Amino acid sequence: QVQLAESGGGLVQAGGSLRLSCAASGSIIRINDMGWYRQVSGKQRELVATITSGGSPDYADSVKGRFTISRDNAKMTVFLQMNSLEPGDTAVYYCNANVWNRWSGYGDYWGQGTQVTVSS
Repeated sequence: QVQLAESGGGLVQAGGSLRLSCAASGSIIRINDMGWYRQVSGKQRELVATITSGGSPDYADSVKGRFTISRDNAKMTVFLQMNSLEPGDTAVYYCNANVWNRWSGYGDYWGQGTQVTVSS
C-alpha cells in the first residue's frame, strides 16, 4: 500500500503565504511525477503544479510566478510554496504521486486533501 500525507493548509489573508507538504510512505519502489491539484466544491479538480523525478516543474497559468513546487526524493516528499495568495486560490489541495508499488506495479495515488482558505 501507498499513503500520501499532506500538511500545511490553513487560513491566510490575501497576499500572504503558505507552504504545503506531502510525504509518501508504504511499499514504494520508485516515485515518478508528483503534483498538486485543487478542487472547489461543485467544480472539477484542476492541476496546480507537477514535478518530475528529475525536478522539472510545470505550472497552471493561474499560479505561475506565485507558486513553487519542489521535492525531496530521499524523503519522498513534495512541497508547494504558495506566495501572493488570492481569494481565488481558496480550495482543497490534493497531493498526487505516480508510484511503482512493490506489490501492484505503477499507479496514481492521492492524499486526503488539505483546506486552503484565503480571505480578502
